[in-house]
Amino acid sequence: MLKIIKYPAGILKKQAKEVKEITPDLLRLIAQMEVAMEKNQGVGLAAPQINISKQIIVIKDGGENTKNHAFFNPKIHKKSKKQETDEEGCLSLPGLFLPIKRAEGIHISCNTKEGKSVIIEATGLASRIFQHEIDHLHGKLIIDRITPLARWKIKEELEEIKKKGRVKRK
Repeated sequence: MLKIIKYPAGILKKQAKEVKEITPDLLRLIAQMEVAMEKNQGVGLAAPQINISKQIIVIKDGGENTKNHAFFNPKIHKKSKKQETDEEGCLSLPGLFLPIKRAEGIHISCNTKEGKSVIIEATGLASRIFQHEIDHLHGKLIIDRITPLARWKIKEELEEIKKKGRVKRK
């Protein structure tokens, strides 16, 4: 099984490389990413989180027949002006949950594993998950979306992740 890379690993701060071609190896990687996401009880996973610098994300949809979807080279083209703040966690910052402000809705373009170019309009939780995972492709973590004061307040938790690999819930 793939290992989830934890904060403060350098790859989590770097821009991921664009996927030029969808190969059988990439399709196998997607299947492994889906397993890792499920085993770690995530709703999304980006390739940099498994130490691979490629613009690949897998996302669990929240529908009745929940299934996973993989996207290559996703780009946000439009964000709604309306924003919402909600608590987010991250598989690379285990045990840490922070209030993060994000656009309520987005339009993105990306490629599917079948090689199709698609435009996706996402709102609510799906919008939040896409934004979170796309942030990973640009070297951003949820701790980069909070104020310096808020980050100072969680410095002990960040040290705990560095030393022990996770924050113990209180």
